[in-house]
Amino acid sequence: MVTILLVEDEASLSGYLKNELQFENYEVLIANDGEEALQQFQANQDQINLILLDWMLPKIDGLGVMRRVLKIKQVPIIMMTARDYIGDKVAGLDNGAEDYITKPFEIEELLARIRVILRREEQNHKTAPDHFQIGKFVLDVKAKALYFGAEIIKLTPREYDLLVVLLKNENQVMTRDELLDLVWGVNFEGDPNIVDVYIRYLRQKIKHDESLIQTVRGIGYILKVDENKNEA
Repeated sequence: MVTILLVEDEASLSGYLKNELQFENYEVLIANDGEEALQQFQANQDQINLILLDWMLPKIDGLGVMRRVLKIKQVPIIMMTARDYIGDKVAGLDNGAEDYITKPFEIEELLARIRVILRREEQNHKTAPDHFQIGKFVLDVKAKALYFGAEIIKLTPREYDLLVVLLKNENQVMTRDELLDLVWGVNFEGDPNIVDVYIRYLRQKIKHDESLIQTVRGIGYILKVDENKNEA
């Protein structure tokens, strides 16, 4: 059973979404403000598969809730908000949200986005090994943590997903369209340049060896370990 934590302070919308999600056979936990959301998550983090998170919440806003949740555990989060300013969307995604949906929205669109994320999570769990060795880096799949020796390098959920896709296709050139489909989903309608943005984020995180991710001009990117450099 997939469990979704629904964080929404508008009672009518919360009740409606709960009924629709339960009709789709999801188990739903409800929180009406930011503090309750954190309490629910801390009490049920092992069961929660996804969070639907309103931005404008009493006590602690959605961005604050997301930041605290992701310090505890990496879990996919869809932000729900009436704010359609592009800067807000960027802030949500940069702070770790998997997706962003603007109110008012059709329930079918929300359910489709949920299915895409859950399928991707399930596929990652099925196919990913326990860890990847990338030159002098180690990616722990279970902990979703990247290590450089004893140093822990924090990744957002999107950065993690992008790095896993590149690792699974090591030494293969991945086009921007392929990366968009595999990381953001085939229904992504945003700016395709988001791939370049997140590649830059990853390179900044792995500054010990930025050459791991190489640009193939006009095509996309390749993750390639320089064995000679690694031996040195």
